Amino acid sequence: MFRKLAPYIKKYKVYAMLSPIMMVLEVASDIVIPMLMAKIVDVGIAGGDGQYVIKMGLLMIGLALFGGIMGTWSSHIGATAGFGTAAEIRKAAYASIQGYSFANIDKLSAPSLITRLTTDAELVGQVTMMSLRMAIRAPFLMIFALIMALYMNARLALIFLGAIPVLALALVVILRKAVPLFKLMQEKIDRVNAVVQEQLAGIRVVKSFNRQKESKDAFMERNRDLRDTAIRAINLIVALMPVMFLVVYICILFVLWFGGKMVMVGTMGSGDLIAFITYISQIMMALMMLSMYFMMYTRASASTNRLIEVIETKSEIKERTNPVKEVKDGSVAFENVNFKYPGYRENILEDINLLFEGGQTIGIIGSTGSSKSTLVQMIPRLYDVAEGSVKVGGVDVRDYDMTVLRDAIGFVLQNNTLISGTIRSNMQWGDEHVTDEEIIRALKQTQAWEFVSQYEDGLDHRVEQGGNNFSGGQKQRLTIARALIKQPKILILDDSTSAVDMATDAKLRHSFRTELKGITTIIIAQRVASIRDADQIIVMEEGKVDALGTHEELLEKSEVYREIYDSQQKGLAVS
Repeated sequence: MFRKLAPYIKKYKVYAMLSPIMMVLEVASDIVIPMLMAKIVDVGIAGGDGQYVIKMGLLMIGLALFGGIMGTWSSHIGATAGFGTAAEIRKAAYASIQGYSFANIDKLSAPSLITRLTTDAELVGQVTMMSLRMAIRAPFLMIFALIMALYMNARLALIFLGAIPVLALALVVILRKAVPLFKLMQEKIDRVNAVVQEQLAGIRVVKSFNRQKESKDAFMERNRDLRDTAIRAINLIVALMPVMFLVVYICILFVLWFGGKMVMVGTMGSGDLIAFITYISQIMMALMMLSMYFMMYTRASASTNRLIEVIETKSEIKERTNPVKEVKDGSVAFENVNFKYPGYRENILEDINLLFEGGQTIGIIGSTGSSKSTLVQMIPRLYDVAEGSVKVGGVDVRDYDMTVLRDAIGFVLQNNTLISGTIRSNMQWGDEHVTDEEIIRALKQTQAWEFVSQYEDGLDHRVEQGGNNFSGGQKQRLTIARALIKQPKILILDDSTSAVDMATDAKLRHSFRTELKGITTIIIAQRVASIRDADQIIVMEEGKVDALGTHEELLEKSEVYREIYDSQQKGLAVS
């Protein structure tokens, strides 16, 4: 665990070195105090020497203050190092996620990634702090206390020396059984986060269908599963406490029995016996701290492995050594493209051959599940083809610098969302230096200015998380405007006008025809009306190109297109 964490603690290495030193100094002061107490009893009080008692008492107070200062300082710098390390590994994990392909995200899942960046990272921070403090204090306290006990009375100390192997065996046996359960706990937390994310993201759907009970039941099932696993793990650790207390109290009983006899015959002082029992209590405390630390360590070890997995997972989408740094135009070519998702046996896309000239408007239509979205996700390399190639501007997309390629493409995803902030800050995602005039122009192009201009605060109007204070159609128009601000060579709209009314859709199409000249516009749509004016329309069916042509050509030669068109025309007639 610490070998894996070493690169992330470098920034705090001074704190990481100072915290244990301060902790050892605190332990040293704690160890000396019982011996001074024994001196007060056996020398000062027994001899009636008040001055000696005062002198030793003041020394005890001074050592206690010194130990308190060292302990406080150690806690502060240990917390800085521990949670600083957690921040560094969290930052590294988040940076790694930014380079993931969609396939990586599909594999690890968003809820699991959230758990790893929050719960797991927090636990790693706590245990790193404990490693600099408790993991240092406990063994040093136990060793120093044992040395002092042996120094004061070696025969009595043998009693506790015999008990240590019993305690160590109990600790090892219990923790070996607890480790798998702690790993399982983190997986159960993933499952709880998954259902929470799903149910809260769809809370409006849950309420509109009156499915609160089913939503609650789905959550409670996973919540109970996590609870039961946590209880099983904690019960194992709790079982260690009675064993420890039993062994330690038996030791104290023997010490009092044999030590009391030694005091009676004069071979041991009363103060020494008191100090000896104090050292035994310190050893017991040290063992309890170690057991608590090992419990947390086992959980943190699993969490560390999960975070390292995030960091070490590399996208299968690799850049060339000397990538192309310029996209010449917005032409797109699919050449013998086949694609299947990781873990799938069958191709999702098969034998795709298409050519889009720069500046053309391309419509893509097809039944649900015909892989329309997957097709366009090949263009900005959100996924890589399994066979064949996708070319932009005459260059294979795999030969481009990734940033250059994606800067040249404006992509409005099917489930695109707005980011909490303001309308202006959302538009600045397209270009952080964009002017208000350019933002307004893009909003006008997407028919969004008609509602944005009605707000008193205009571009400073607040955007709630996910854009939930806007209607579906408003969000779609705003996300298209955000993509246009990039001034892309290719604009991909993945079913991005499905929530706008027919009149607004018509205005959008007119705006695209008149104001987006020179930009290759690819529109995935469910409505024929949204793409009927396109230069080319591609009909997809079961991952293949069923037909290609203009609206009029497809009505003549494509049965699939004609069925879609007829069904929609009948729907309009009925309405």
